[in-house]
Amino acid sequence: MKAKEIHELSENEVEKKLRDTRDEHVKMRMSKQTGQVEETHKLKNLRRDIARLETILKEKKLASTSV
Repeated sequence: MKAKEIHELSENEVEKKLRDTRDEHVKMRMSKQTGQVEETHKLKNLRRDIARLETILKEKKLASTSV
């Protein structure tokens, strides 16, 4: 997910997307441990998406409190 797409979402939508992405990351990590994941590069992408979502969510919360 691109940062521009995340900026267009509301704060609640970003929080939901963050929860969903974290859940997906946990499931994929467990699958990797059992040897069921062949596309391990997706784990890296999920970690980056989580970081991107957290950063933008903090920016949105900071902007809403300063108004």
